Amino acid sequence: MEMMLKTGAAARRLGVTPKTLQRWDRCGTFSPLARSPTGLRLYSETQIAERIGLQSRPAPYRIIGYCRVSSAAQKPDLRNQRRVLEEFCTARGLANVEFIEEIGGGLNFKRPRLLELTDAIGRGEVRTLVLAHRDRLTRFGYEWFEHIAHEHGCELLVLNQERMSPEQEMVQDMMTIVHCFSSRLYGLRNYRRQLDVALNKDVRNAAVTSHPA
Repeated sequence: MEMMLKTGAAARRLGVTPKTLQRWDRCGTFSPLARSPTGLRLYSETQIAERIGLQSRPAPYRIIGYCRVSSAAQKPDLRNQRRVLEEFCTARGLANVEFIEEIGGGLNFKRPRLLELTDAIGRGEVRTLVLAHRDRLTRFGYEWFEHIAHEHGCELLVLNQERMSPEQEMVQDMMTIVHCFSSRLYGLRNYRRQLDVALNKDVRNAAVTSHPA
């Protein structure tokens, strides 16, 4: 069975004070694996080793501004979005900012640039991610993405923090879902028409072949 360490021993291994460990636990950044019957914090050897590994990683260094629109027709908005982010970063004194521009739906989690960004955050490279609005990153699951980013040392800066009422958010989300599935249905109908044309052509060719002139 794996050896368990009390707060003092775990703190010495990590090179911090017991009070720091207690604060990490209260903040939820590093909690004990278990507690003793009397309520003492207990940390596993594996936990400590993983934490030491995280602490030894290089500090995140990239600052990225992410811009997105849903369609090519919205390219002017993409330029405006980037201009606003550039002005914001200059005002905040953020230098050497990389900008990612992408065209794709907010429900599409396979967007190439989004995946590249997610991988970079997972590798601990991104120090700050700047957004014009949270839905530019994703229509759903923003809180999950924010949690993952914070776990890897990435700060999210969102310019427009205005939130809609629950009713407005529900209507907006429903419209987004309806638009997404309507587009898929339209695509399926086009595919079905193309398939029907191809099948009819094969049938006609087969008939001509079996009854030559």
